[in-house]
Amino acid sequence: MPLENHNLYNEFPEMRDHIHHLKTTDAHFAKLFAAYDDVEHTVNRIESGVEAASEDRLEDLKRTRVHLKDQLYVMLK
Repeated sequence: MPLENHNLYNEFPEMRDHIHHLKTTDAHFAKLFAAYDDVEHTVNRIESGVEAASEDRLEDLKRTRVHLKDQLYVMLK
């Protein structure tokens, strides 16, 4: 089964230009974006079996990803 890619550009394709603009002009957005990207990368590594982690760790990372995505979405709106 292929893994889902939760990259922010995939999550909000209609906001691609706005995401790029905020990444380059808003330091807080850029920091949150980088944190989201790091968490997404770690989740993908765990789900693909490249990195080991407990189910609790994986669920915590997923909750963090959702929290970061919510914050980013508010800034995008």
